[in-house]
Amino acid sequence: CGLMAIPPIIGAEKYLCDMQQLFADISAEKIENISMDILSMGMSGDYVEAVKYGSTLIRIGRGLFGPRNYG
Repeated sequence: CGLMAIPPIIGAEKYLCDMQQLFADISAEKIENISMDILSMGMSGDYVEAVKYGSTLIRIGRGLFGPRNYG
């Protein structure tokens, strides 16, 4: 249905920009049986930047539920 990406902590904005361009490039190809409806990128720490670069789906678990308790 599209692309999903988790950007690195350092250099996230360039990565998000590059993913937006890749999403646009693949969408423009109109490849048979390829649906480019979703650009899923961004989590609690970088969702604002992800939306800036066209993310249509974000993962904000920590923003809703707080940090995980591993102990």
